[in-house]
Amino acid sequence: MRITLYDFGRMVVDGESHTKDVVVHPDRVEGSWWRKEGHNLAPDDLGSVWQTRPDVLVVGTGFHGNMRVPEETRRFARSLGIELRAAPTRQAVADFNGLASDPSRKVAAAFHLTC
Repeated sequence: MRITLYDFGRMVVDGESHTKDVVVHPDRVEGSWWRKEGHNLAPDDLGSVWQTRPDVLVVGTGFHGNMRVPEETRRFARSLGIELRAAPTRQAVADFNGLASDPSRKVAAAFHLTC
């Protein structure tokens, strides 16, 4: 998976355009991702990621970085042996593309496209 474009409210993943928040798995994109509390990322919001069991989870916290990743979510990722990296979405896209280019690493991402 490769992200070729990110701008406020829009992302292109492997040639497919998305205008709603997305979860990117190593083998597929889950569009229209929604969280129970819009700007707070709870462990329950990432059920499909936990099932995928990536080595690394990159979280894009929005254009301005307004989505919070609380310690509870970080702890849960660590308990599964998953490294969680969070940054404003533009930075997170660069991180994801760099990490995903290494075939020895299983990388997933969850991107908030606005705010």
